[in-house]
Amino acid sequence: MSALTAPEIARLAPGAIAVLPVAAVEQHGPHLPVTTDTDLVTALAHAAEQALADRVILCPALPYGSSHHHSSFAGTLSVNPELFTRLVLDLVRSLESSGFRRIVILNGHGGNITPVRQALSILAQAPVAEVALATYWELAAAAFAGLPPLESPALSHACEYETSMMLTLDATRVRMDRAARANRPPANNYIGWEDDAPYRGVSLVRRTEFLSGNGASGEPHKATREKGAHLLSAATTALIEFLNDFASWPPMEDLRNA
Repeated sequence: MSALTAPEIARLAPGAIAVLPVAAVEQHGPHLPVTTDTDLVTALAHAAEQALADRVILCPALPYGSSHHHSSFAGTLSVNPELFTRLVLDLVRSLESSGFRRIVILNGHGGNITPVRQALSILAQAPVAEVALATYWELAAAAFAGLPPLESPALSHACEYETSMMLTLDATRVRMDRAARANRPPANNYIGWEDDAPYRGVSLVRRTEFLSGNGASGEPHKATREKGAHLLSAATTALIEFLNDFASWPPMEDLRNA
């Protein structure tokens, strides 16, 4: 989109998928830059755009997300959840006004999921376009769930997974000498503190300083460039497969009169 004029967008929009990356600027422990989420989702979005140049129009990434749970750590620039919902609503409606009828919100930050789903619920009351939320590590779920070559059981925050991907993108911005497992709360039988145990239907929400002594999670010291390349490849493939499929979905209709 950043290379197109308004008339060009108006001409292309009805037959294209608009991809809007949303992410965050927030602390990522003592070893990763605060733009990690934005850097990763932007890289994936560009890879998908290059592969699907005939059907994807990539919007500039929204770098700020819902990150209040990290705000006790320096460098976190957060939008509160209610405002983030309204922001996503306005951006989607702007894309609809431009003529887009297929829109993907490509998410790179866990704290954005609930407010974006709330925006989708509001949009569903009077649908104009087919609007989907896609979170990249959920699209490529198998690769982000502890299978080799990864050693820890799941993606969390500033963990083996994110650290590996950032090593692949730009190792000069990763301080591996500072990567270490943080002090974490005592384990229990129902809540895995982001990566320690599978989800069992129980949630307990706390700010990051109650969950991590240094702002990171998981096992960042186990990160490697090779693991990052594996994860980025899996996420890119899954995203491209989804976008290709999404392009063929028929518009949803009211089935009461079918």
